[in-house]
Amino acid sequence: MANVAEYFGSMVFDDKAMRERLDSKVYQELHRTIDDGEQLSISVADAVAAAMKEWAVEKGATHYTHWFQPLTGITAEKHDSFICPSPDGRVIMEFSGKELIKGEPDASSFPSGGLRATFEARGYTAWDPTSFAFIKGKTLCIPTAFCSYGSDALDKKTPLLRSMQALNLQAMRVLRLFGNNDVKKVVTSVGPEQEYFLVPKELYARRKDLIYTGRTLFGARPPKGQELDDHYFGTIKPRVLAYMEDLNDELWKLGILAKTQHNEVAPAQHELAPIYTTTNVATDNNQLTMEIMQKVAERHGLVCLLHEKPFKGVNGSGKHNNWSIGTDTGVNLLTPGETPYENVQFLLFLVAVIKAVDEYQDLLRLSVATAGNDHRLGANEAPPAVISIFLGDELAAVLDAIENETEYEGAKKRYMKLGVDVLPQFRRDTTDRNRTSPFAFTGNKFEFRMLGSSNSIACCNMMLNSAVAESLGQFADILEKSDDFENDVHTLIRDTIREHKRIVFNGNGYDDSWLKEAERRGLSNLRTTADAMPHLLDEKNVLMLTSHKVFTKAELQSRMEIMLENYVKQVNIEALTMIDISYKQLLPAIETYLEKLLSNASMKQRIGGISAAYEEKQIGKLTDITVHMDDQTERLEKLTEKLASTDGIIAQANLVRDELLPQMDALRAYADDAEAIVDAKVWPLPTYGELLFGVR
Repeated sequence: MANVAEYFGSMVFDDKAMRERLDSKVYQELHRTIDDGEQLSISVADAVAAAMKEWAVEKGATHYTHWFQPLTGITAEKHDSFICPSPDGRVIMEFSGKELIKGEPDASSFPSGGLRATFEARGYTAWDPTSFAFIKGKTLCIPTAFCSYGSDALDKKTPLLRSMQALNLQAMRVLRLFGNNDVKKVVTSVGPEQEYFLVPKELYARRKDLIYTGRTLFGARPPKGQELDDHYFGTIKPRVLAYMEDLNDELWKLGILAKTQHNEVAPAQHELAPIYTTTNVATDNNQLTMEIMQKVAERHGLVCLLHEKPFKGVNGSGKHNNWSIGTDTGVNLLTPGETPYENVQFLLFLVAVIKAVDEYQDLLRLSVATAGNDHRLGANEAPPAVISIFLGDELAAVLDAIENETEYEGAKKRYMKLGVDVLPQFRRDTTDRNRTSPFAFTGNKFEFRMLGSSNSIACCNMMLNSAVAESLGQFADILEKSDDFENDVHTLIRDTIREHKRIVFNGNGYDDSWLKEAERRGLSNLRTTADAMPHLLDEKNVLMLTSHKVFTKAELQSRMEIMLENYVKQVNIEALTMIDISYKQLLPAIETYLEKLLSNASMKQRIGGISAAYEEKQIGKLTDITVHMDDQTERLEKLTEKLASTDGIIAQANLVRDELLPQMDALRAYADDAEAIVDAKVWPLPTYGELLFGVR
């Protein structure tokens, strides 16, 4: 095996490849587009396309595709070959700047939320030069934005790039006030930690619910779950380790900075974490990571589950979005330094984030709202649906001192003393980590922990960028008019703390008492997707997002429609799958076992002197369960019919929340009771025990 440093990024047309293959003038002009946003000339595009094609063909590529991220939640691609006919009847390999810059996929089958009629099929993909092209299989993949014929964004990348542009604009205004004239650009960076489950492929193939919905719709609790916490950071099983090693190789070839891997809390659950990179690149990389995780699992006879709650009663999977702001000169604007109390620039950016999260908590919540994530938020492994910020003891004390205009004594520098001479002493951090907080400050970044494992990170980051841009813009409006900057900036920081301190909570986010306290503070608790998504069209949210040109009002309306439609469709598919499994697999299996029990009881009665009490008891239980299961399945079937005849997406979403999901839970309860009784040889579905502990 070659050294990682030798093959890292080998399948990426990155800066190193561009420097080697492009004329220096072309390279410089391309970088002015990437770094400064200058318009790209067609001559430069032609030169880049030619070099990109030559590089890709040398790597074995035969096709190219504009790789984009429509509102389906996954990526899309249409492959075209490089071949062009030549006069001698053979072919030559060509790729032009026009083909690089613009593609034209059929947009009619992608979600638009009413932005265009179905017959209006024309859509465009536009090259994003800030994200490197890469090779997947034998195809050159060119990251692009996706828009309609009327220039409306039909993807997740376009508004993300707009939000990054908005934040850069407002952050630069603030930095100029502090005399930072050498900074040319402010960017956000992200490191998304990715959780996932691995289950044996042969067991997965026997579960329609996993195949159709990504989660188990039935399943009794196994004798052992995660009670002992023995899986967390435990020794990685050889088969899983082989998968992780293979996965790392594939990711590293694509320049994805996969760094950390370990077992998670639940059995069969694991995590992969990358090093931070620019937000739009991190978004592309995470979409690729999820795709490759599933492909590599197939090679190892495994299936990678990315659903937020594939198993009831054990931890679900999240995706922790570690977000920070930095300059092109290498300064992290969220680094407190040794004396955060005296670091006014840091404090101003900090309170801008606090203000943004408080004022737009509904946008952050709805940015992670999906049918799958609704099962996870508020459970023991995930923060509640209430947004709050954890700052830690030191920063909380700093803000208290500023708010109350008192002296800050400073954090005491303490060292860890473990009582063993040979162990090294090291400085303890001035604050602990709070894994129960949805939005926690962790040294020089914020960790947004509410994302579900299958979510695109684009959604939450575009909302976070936009909200912070709004705060910074308001700060700049005030301070640019100031005659006494030093006094006014301190007043602004103090007043912002006083106005938005309700969002700061350093306690246990899992405790029920916090929900009551959050309600007292006036924080929103949008428990489900049906509760959260309509707030996208609240007047304050529309005003903020349109004023920063992140969305148009029509685009916001379309996204609300699409997200609620996805929610309704996903749960409806789950309900139909439950009906199918109940009628065709579970009820027949229970009947088969009942016949066996009846036969055994009859035999004992014929022999005489042998008690059939056990059989009679189980027959009574299962007969009762069968009657109820049949009734609950029929009720669920009628609800799916009611859903189909309900008009309006909000009404449909409310029906799903209030009626369909509770009915699914009712059916499941009886089926899981039956699983605990029926002979394992008769029960048709692989059990939780087999799925969670089947990888050896």
